[in-house]
Amino acid sequence: MCAKMGKRALIWLGLCVGLLLLAELDVCSGSIWLMPFGKWSPIEEQIVWQLRLPKLLTAILAGAALSVSGMLMQTLFRNPLAGPYILGVSSGASLGVAVITLLGVQWRLTVDNAQCTIAGAAIIGSLAVLLLMLGVARKVRDNVSLLIVGMMFGAIAGALVNVLQNMANPDSLKLFIVWTLGSLSNVGWSQLAVLSAIVVFGMIIALLLMKPLNGLLLGENYAQGIGVPVQRTRIAIVVATGLLAGGVTAFCGPIAFVGVAVPHIARGLMHTGNHREILPCSALVGANLLLLCDILCSVSTYPLPISTMSALFGAPIIIRLIVGNKDR
Repeated sequence: MCAKMGKRALIWLGLCVGLLLLAELDVCSGSIWLMPFGKWSPIEEQIVWQLRLPKLLTAILAGAALSVSGMLMQTLFRNPLAGPYILGVSSGASLGVAVITLLGVQWRLTVDNAQCTIAGAAIIGSLAVLLLMLGVARKVRDNVSLLIVGMMFGAIAGALVNVLQNMANPDSLKLFIVWTLGSLSNVGWSQLAVLSAIVVFGMIIALLLMKPLNGLLLGENYAQGIGVPVQRTRIAIVVATGLLAGGVTAFCGPIAFVGVAVPHIARGLMHTGNHREILPCSALVGANLLLLCDILCSVSTYPLPISTMSALFGAPIIIRLIVGNKDR
């Protein structure tokens, strides 16, 4: 028992130290390399304060939020391949952005205001799908049916986006496609304050759900038998997932595979299904992973979209999961 506790303590320590080291490296890496712990010029300080520090904090928030929301979905649906976007929240956000960017609506705004407008449209789209899913969750008691309805909402939103893409001019289409590739660089301090509030609220709901989530691991009938309010728990999970995944998507665009892959890494590290350990571990692993992806994107000769790099890390983990289960 002591050896097991000592091993987990080392894992927690390693994740925390890794987060600090990756954060320092993320601040220093980019088109202009900055010396770690060195004395920076006033221009370099401006680069750090105005560009790299908001991007660093965004990566931590986005990685933690997507990982926790993915864990919530995998527990709710008891499906190891469920992810944060399975309820159609990402598709709703994409539809909101598509309406703004692809219909040719023009504003004479600064770049910062234009980014706020796109984020606002994405929030409205994701909230619309979230409200629809909440209505369905109140009426449908079967998780499989809830999953199917979420996928259908996503399919409808995706079809509408395709219609708008066919109607759009090339410039508007390019703007929309760039958004769909995902980016951590478009979040300034003002947007970061809103994103932080959304993520913190979603995380608080997720933390309050740790005990009911442990009950759901053994099935809804068992959970009801030990006093878990299954219906209210399902609604709370949908709300938390909508806030975490929808907030990140609104400000950063869709970021692939993090929410699906990271919970499995956390379970592998902790060797337990207890959400009191899995939830914070998922948040830390997700923050570390997205920071690493951001560093690799920024040091490449041609800066890559964050979703591309996260897919290169996440897809092999999912393949390993499927092949490993088939071998068993």
